[in-house]
Amino acid sequence: MPKPDLKDLSKANEIDLTVRGRKSGQDISRPVWFVHEDEKFYLLPVQGSDTNWYRNVLKNPTVKISAYGQELSGKAKTITKDNEVKEIVEKFRTKYGNSDVQKYYSKFDVGMSLL
Repeated sequence: MPKPDLKDLSKANEIDLTVRGRKSGQDISRPVWFVHEDEKFYLLPVQGSDTNWYRNVLKNPTVKISAYGQELSGKAKTITKDNEVKEIVEKFRTKYGNSDVQKYYSKFDVGMSLL
């Protein structure tokens, strides 16, 4: 199977994120916004550390992302340092606009990256 072209995925406005439920053990998918930069995907949970998919990743960091019929799997790295989270928030503001980030995101205490 050919490796997905990450550039194709970076053209999407959202990707599907699949995580393993911390209680159910079942795969759970949901669309999320993201930023693709330097071969990394950055995710920002909409309710910060209270977001369910983020809490699931804390228990099992293996995730899948997909868009345009392509899928990548890997281990997510949680980001909790204030300055690193602020950098991710700024990346999201650049891509999606400050007003939409403020409209949809309520807590900026954590972020996530996936190589």
